[in-house]
Amino acid sequence: MSETDELTVVHVMRHGEVHNPDGVLYGRRPGYHLSDLGRRMADRVAEHLAGRDVAYVVASPLERAQETAAPIAGAHDLAVETDGRLIEAANIFEGRTFGVGDGALRRPANWKYLSNPFRPSWGEPYVDQVVRMTGALAAARDHARGREAVCVSHQLPIWILRSFVERRRLWHDPRRRQCTLASLTTFTYRGDRIVSVAYTEPARDLVPAHLLSGAKPQQGGGKAFGA
Repeated sequence: MSETDELTVVHVMRHGEVHNPDGVLYGRRPGYHLSDLGRRMADRVAEHLAGRDVAYVVASPLERAQETAAPIAGAHDLAVETDGRLIEAANIFEGRTFGVGDGALRRPANWKYLSNPFRPSWGEPYVDQVVRMTGALAAARDHARGREAVCVSHQLPIWILRSFVERRRLWHDPRRRQCTLASLTTFTYRGDRIVSVAYTEPARDLVPAHLLSGAKPQQGGGKAFGA
């Protein structure tokens, strides 16, 4: 098989559940670790990938991503590498309780940050997330040529990456992201070109019902691109 026909698979995984009893939007803040349930999720995905030809494991520098990656790397006798491009999206509301349906949108003090949902005005621009995430994805592909790689990241950057690859608009309803805890968004390359995207939830049965993705799960589903 020539290098241009070589298949490489890159799984982009969202981290497991985080211990966050106060319900804070923790964003890029340090000190937020996996809960006991989150560690079980990470172990489940490690079991799911144990028979795969994983040659490279890399994670966001945040603790929850590093801890999620650890059992996957261990199962393949690999170190967890770090790529800062996989980090969570920056958000002006870090450190606060701010979520869909909690009344934050009705608070006048927040309105100045909510003026442009297409950018978005409250955090890191979507285009910037595309640039760094596509760079991290390509780097993982290059490390694992002809084999498989796992990148552990965070919900919003993963969803923006997938939306870009699948040629959807970047602005969206957060409740409709198909990227639940410990899920895998899998990009298959032929040479340097992405030929398919798939989505699976190996730990879905462990995810509390209220945290499940609003979108219908597609176990093994996704999108194929023309040759």
